[in-house]
Amino acid sequence: MSYESYLISVVRPLHYTTEKERMQIIRDTKFNLFSIPSKKVTFDLLTDSGTGAISNQQLAEIITGDESYAGSESFEKLNKTITDITGFKYVIPTHQGRGAENVLCSGLLVSGDVIPGNTHFDTTKGHIEVRKGEAVDCTIDEAKYPTSLNPFKGNVDLAKLEAVLKSHPKEKIPFVLITITCNSGGGQPVSLENILEVKKMCHKYGVRLFLDMARFAENAYFIKTREEKYRNTSIIDICRKMFEGVDGATMSGKKDGLVAMGGFVAFKDKEIYDRCSAYSILYEGYLTYGGMTGGTMAAFAQGLKEVVDFEYLKTRVEQVARFGAWLKKEEVPVMEPFGGHAIYVDAKRFLPHILQSQFPAQALAVAAYLEGGIRGVEIGTVLADRDPKTRENRYPALELVRLAVPRRTFTDNHLQHIAKAFGALLKKRNSIKGLKIIWEAPVLRHFTCQFEEVS
Repeated sequence: MSYESYLISVVRPLHYTTEKERMQIIRDTKFNLFSIPSKKVTFDLLTDSGTGAISNQQLAEIITGDESYAGSESFEKLNKTITDITGFKYVIPTHQGRGAENVLCSGLLVSGDVIPGNTHFDTTKGHIEVRKGEAVDCTIDEAKYPTSLNPFKGNVDLAKLEAVLKSHPKEKIPFVLITITCNSGGGQPVSLENILEVKKMCHKYGVRLFLDMARFAENAYFIKTREEKYRNTSIIDICRKMFEGVDGATMSGKKDGLVAMGGFVAFKDKEIYDRCSAYSILYEGYLTYGGMTGGTMAAFAQGLKEVVDFEYLKTRVEQVARFGAWLKKEEVPVMEPFGGHAIYVDAKRFLPHILQSQFPAQALAVAAYLEGGIRGVEIGTVLADRDPKTRENRYPALELVRLAVPRRTFTDNHLQHIAKAFGALLKKRNSIKGLKIIWEAPVLRHFTCQFEEVS
């Protein structure tokens, strides 16, 4: 199929600004793209989280949702759908993914604990470190190289993981976490073979394994299309193979749940469910709504059914790949191979004259807004935050600008225009200046950080 697997029913207008207006806006917001009002952004690629279009069936579920505080029929729909896909019997709904992380970490993690994984996302690492735990990155080394064409650069390095498991008592490792796909590593998928090997290792050492399943369906699509053994396996069967033998999962429904808000944490074991339930009631809401409306839960359930459709996934992933190809045609350096939800521009190659201590990815993201009203997000030193012990900046191997593509939202014409804007920016890249931080929050600083240009 060479055309979209859906028809467009509802549209909203784009907002346009002049370069002069954007220059004033960026100075007023202290070079922080999160602080720009959406009506001042033309092409918003800040995130694909909760920004996509819903289907007509999801809209119908919102209208007919059961808003009961306890025992909502909408929760029953969501709970059944999650169990059908993952096999997990015990589900705690939350308002979004970080709510799920909070409930899980509150129930299982204490000071001094170690959580190995494949490049933890920002909020995941934040929840670990704020509790005085340590997030240990066990991703394969090829993930550090943007031009490497390894099809599964989100994979866990088994030797690195085993070294962590051997060097710590299992009581200090509440769980291992695999993020599918690996967002902070460039939206790269994890192979089913690797997931199965990690399961074996976790079982060998008596340690729990959890998945961050925010983009589980996109990961399953890459397994089907890149892992020869599973080429003839359905998406839903690949999903079930991923979750089989896993102890639980967290999810932001704003990604592969195809909704604007919502999430959950799910378990195979009732004892852990019971331990975490108290924190859900404390932070999120009662166990059958967890911060979501009934309509949202019902739409979430419908979205989970739609997202495992192969034609939907093919349309989604191929549009992102075309976007990446148009950027490459403009000679823009990007992370390869392309992931399923975003294209990541390599700021180190784009801006070789800017030191990493001057935040080249943030500088490039700001320049893209000034060039064409394009809002992306920095995935680099700002997001990596400071070491919680030394309070020094952490310098990751990758300095990326993520251009996240909302689901069922942009046309190819939009994405071609954005690629050309980056091509134009490349021609004048030497005029782009580095940045320095003038104010930052003590944790998750990238959301509210303030900057000024380095002369």
